Amino acid sequence: MFKLLPLDLKTVFELYFLGNLFVSILIFSYSFSYATAENRKIVNWYGYGKLLLTIGWIFLFLRNTIPDFISINIANTIVFSGCCYETIAILSLVKARSKQKYGLQIIVTIIAAVIFNIGTFLECTINTRILIASAGLFAIYLQPTISYFIEKRHNFFRIFYGFCFVGFELLVLVRIVFNYINPQQEFFSYTLFDSVYNIALFLVSLISTVGFLLLVKEKQDIKIQKLLKDKNQFFSIIAHDLRGPLGGSVGLSEILAENIEDYSREEIKEIIQMLHQSNRNSYKLLENLLDWSQLQTGMMEYSPRKLTLNTLIEENIELNRNAALNKNITLLYDSAAFIEVEADKNMIATIIRNLLTNAIKFTNKDGKIVVRMEKKSKKAVVSVTDTGIGIPGHIKQKLFKSNAKVSQKGTDDELGTGLGLLLCSEFIKKHDGEIWVESEPGKGSTFTFALPLEPLKKTKSQKIL
Repeated sequence: MFKLLPLDLKTVFELYFLGNLFVSILIFSYSFSYATAENRKIVNWYGYGKLLLTIGWIFLFLRNTIPDFISINIANTIVFSGCCYETIAILSLVKARSKQKYGLQIIVTIIAAVIFNIGTFLECTINTRILIASAGLFAIYLQPTISYFIEKRHNFFRIFYGFCFVGFELLVLVRIVFNYINPQQEFFSYTLFDSVYNIALFLVSLISTVGFLLLVKEKQDIKIQKLLKDKNQFFSIIAHDLRGPLGGSVGLSEILAENIEDYSREEIKEIIQMLHQSNRNSYKLLENLLDWSQLQTGMMEYSPRKLTLNTLIEENIELNRNAALNKNITLLYDSAAFIEVEADKNMIATIIRNLLTNAIKFTNKDGKIVVRMEKKSKKAVVSVTDTGIGIPGHIKQKLFKSNAKVSQKGTDDELGTGLGLLLCSEFIKKHDGEIWVESEPGKGSTFTFALPLEPLKKTKSQKIL
């Protein structure tokens, strides 16, 4: 092997160019053929990064053939930009991803590019420019490396991918130390160290691409597994929970159809009221099922706009007033604040409606429900407190979780599935809010959700994916 070394640096650059070109073609082919709608954006970012690196290596390869400004300044700026795209795609596969992390990557990339270009304009030595470029690459890849090792999820692919980053960072660090101790005089160096370094960096780059595609596939598999679980839950609810109230409606209507002449007016009225309640329960469950299915298939639109939270709460209280009166429950609303938020009206109305319905369902006759709203820490905080039967500890732990079935009968034997609370949790997440419950068996429950008062930086009428 060492007889083939050292290699001509132009040959190495040509290898980098062909390697990144091949990878970008592979990435975009995967994006168009296999990637899901959710992953396609991430895969494309990675592909853009490799495409920019391909262009950057072309310019570096043409050093001394094209103007220095293109082969040095523009070339290295493009390489930095390609690495930025690549690392943003990598960070998108980390569970605890955030816009702040993406912003930090962009800032680090800009700083690296600016410092390098200032160095060239000040006519720094070739070795100094190499040190600046290497330090810039080290800084750009540092955050993804740390993110993969502090993340809680660990499996073979993630550990493998994390060590690819560690290998890359160590190689760059060795390059910095070596060039600091042994200053490089010419750009096209033919030393054994340069050859081994470049080959190792090229191999790590190719292996990390395989790791990236494996992680994208892992993410798709996790999504598919979740959809399968949701599908099973969906059919379970249809088979058991929807069947109950519909069966009751069929039975009551059958009694009326066959024996209506045997009942008094009061008895008929009572049967019709029972039939109405059964149909109402079926309709509420069906409404939640439809919302849930739309949410999971990405067909529900998120359309935030400014709305008065007070008015929305009052409207939903009035819609549930009769249901509360049927159980002689006092329904109160307490708010001294006038609060406007930027939110999706239908989603927030669904949250309030589900919390009120649950409170009425699990509160005994002659009980009390209080809805409160206040401003706290730049958030609108809404709570629904009831004097109901409370929630046992083993059920409370399962609330807001899609992988756990929750079923508890109301005070009038009303059926429940927990699907409404699951919807509440999903809708709250779309608003960057939070929802929680405080409850003690026999002493009632308080469900609380908080919405940010600051406008959300999200495109209106976007589909939920």
